[in-house]
Amino acid sequence: MPEPLLEVKDLHVHFPTDDGLVKAVDGISYSIQPGETLGIVGESGSGKSVSSLTVMGLVTRKQADISGDVVFEGQELLDLPADEMRKIRGAKISMIFQDPMTSLHPYYRVGDQIAEAILQHRDVSKKEAFAQAVEMLDRVRIAQPKDRARQYPHEFSGGMRQRAMIAMALSLNPDLLIADEPTTALDVTVQAQILELIGTLKHEFNAAVIIITHDLGVVAEHCDNIAVMYAGKIAEYGRTDDIYYRPHHPYTWGLLQSIPRLGEVTERLTPIPGLPPSLIHVPSGCAFNPRCAYAFDRCRKDVPELLPIDGHHASACHLSLADKDRILQEEVLVDR
Repeated sequence: MPEPLLEVKDLHVHFPTDDGLVKAVDGISYSIQPGETLGIVGESGSGKSVSSLTVMGLVTRKQADISGDVVFEGQELLDLPADEMRKIRGAKISMIFQDPMTSLHPYYRVGDQIAEAILQHRDVSKKEAFAQAVEMLDRVRIAQPKDRARQYPHEFSGGMRQRAMIAMALSLNPDLLIADEPTTALDVTVQAQILELIGTLKHEFNAAVIIITHDLGVVAEHCDNIAVMYAGKIAEYGRTDDIYYRPHHPYTWGLLQSIPRLGEVTERLTPIPGLPPSLIHVPSGCAFNPRCAYAFDRCRKDVPELLPIDGHHASACHLSLADKDRILQEEVLVDR
């Protein structure tokens, strides 16, 4: 296997507060190769965004207790000085933030904001940077890009603002693009267009992509691998087909059973009972055990390790492989 573009190893990100230690990320590991797409999936508060903000250098040791390794193109990022990290952020690693309305400055024209990102990293004139911004707006399929570049964010629709954020993130041809909930608050038609656009531009720019989402349905057609996060840890990791057709963690089963299926009429979806735990007071043993229908004594005492099932597929669950296979066939797949 070639060296991964990004390798995250045993990453912990804990925030000291007056109420206690918030274990936002509690020992996660994953890697991504050039040209791959990784989906990081989980409910709100599972640590998805914090882990990626740490990779971007936007959560630092000044704000949190951070340990582990984040290695990008063979270089450890966690120990880089702030000025060196700024050279990588935007040029090598870019991020599409969750809410484009708050990420785009309301007082500046969209084209000027994209041009500013280009000027920070390239030795070009303001005129050249603005021309490149117009070109990027055209590449993300915004009609009349010259006119739109001179407009303000409030003059764009939600889908257009998201496209503008993608244009900004890709304006420097980064090696890694992180998309944090890129389809939040968009209708389903625009969601599909945005995800298709990210996929198209990934191939055009030969970039690796990390898509962060709470919805397993969003990443079905767009990811090579999926990491399912719960309470700051990875509960299951595998290729997309493994996660959808051979899931081996009760939390993944719950996420899949809560997705509506095309052509099937039901009175109710099947939600996961209960709520995600406080990251200050994480349950002992497996963090998912209070919500798990299959929990037994060991689940309440011992923290499960993320262990391989086969190939690239791994899950953190105390159930035996035989029990998982039986439940999968008799209960989970039957409902699907």
